[in-house]
Amino acid sequence: MYRNTIKPFFDFIGALLLAPIVGPIIILVAVILAFSTGGHPFFLQNRPGKNGRLFTIIKFKTMNNKTDATGELLPDAERLTTIGKFIRSSSLDDLPQLLNVLIGNMSFVGPRPLLPEYLPLYNEIQKQRHNVKPGITGWAQVNGRNVISWQQKFEFDVWYVNNQSFTLDLKILYKTVVKVIKKEAIDRTEDASLTRFKGN
Repeated sequence: MYRNTIKPFFDFIGALLLAPIVGPIIILVAVILAFSTGGHPFFLQNRPGKNGRLFTIIKFKTMNNKTDATGELLPDAERLTTIGKFIRSSSLDDLPQLLNVLIGNMSFVGPRPLLPEYLPLYNEIQKQRHNVKPGITGWAQVNGRNVISWQQKFEFDVWYVNNQSFTLDLKILYKTVVKVIKKEAIDRTEDASLTRFKGN
């Protein structure tokens, strides 16, 4: 009952209440990014949600569109702007996903939505991460974020799916706020993006 009825209700009401508070911040960051990236401040991409169904995730765009002599985009690390680094490290890039929660294709808490090309690479256990809606934050994010291995991430995701509860969600939200404030467990290597998942 919690997963299918109570949690979606809390997600919608929570997003509705947060919208007037977060809205001005989103607008401010969007204006700043429009200048720093030289274009659209938002990043839109298809991601698999519950049951693997694709939806459009909304994030702040933290990289510019600079290309090399052949017209190919430069590596992520070279396109990540200074303001983009700050926005990523402070997790502000996830704020627009509040709209995804309002629409109903994401939750506040759940496994993070990954790339569609990973879908055929999951084993039967890893596929269970798609039995629930993806979240803005999740059990894997508060237990290492992007400094743990893919295998560990999936283990945390599947554990969450099988142990989802109201108290666990509250615990994850609390730990998320603490980690964002302290900027804990954030990968500070030179790579702007995570190493891609290539299967087991």
